[in-house]
Amino acid sequence: MTKVFSSVSRFTLGYEKDEVDDFFDHAREVYEGVATDPLTSTDIQTCTFELTRGGYTTSEVDAALDRLESAFVARQRHEVILAQGQSAWMAELADRARSLYARLGRPDGERFESAARGRPGYDKDDVDDLCERLVAYFDHTETLTAVEVRGAVFRSRKGRDGYAEAPVDAFLARAVEVLLGVE
Repeated sequence: MTKVFSSVSRFTLGYEKDEVDDFFDHAREVYEGVATDPLTSTDIQTCTFELTRGGYTTSEVDAALDRLESAFVARQRHEVILAQGQSAWMAELADRARSLYARLGRPDGERFESAARGRPGYDKDDVDDLCERLVAYFDHTETLTAVEVRGAVFRSRKGRDGYAEAPVDAFLARAVEVLLGVE
């Protein structure tokens, strides 16, 4: 594979080059049908790479992962529509969106579990504001994109003042899948 990412200096941390190269090589093989093992948008969202001095620039790799995820969702949409029709794809997206609603319907400050005592978490107001934007998107067709959700930044809060990060991240990853399926 041709190296497509720039490297950080040998004194700066970046993603481990061989891990990144192996992941993107494998993803290309799956996308092109050369490899038969599955790779899903969720796999792409949740992949991690070790940090090492002199590695690849993290922002470049993260942006490439976002594009890769979009490509996999677009391909999945194309395959479902080809095999089962547009209504089947929309029904699948509606099911995914409904899976988000139980949490979106909870009151502010109670949508996710609180961070453990003394542990960092996401500011509840910031997360709740984004959840309100998701409700407006689903209920009132307000504009919201996967890029906006991916790029959301939350202030840090400790313990009960913040939401635990992992459940919020998982929920937002699911929301991004839905948004990508419509875009």
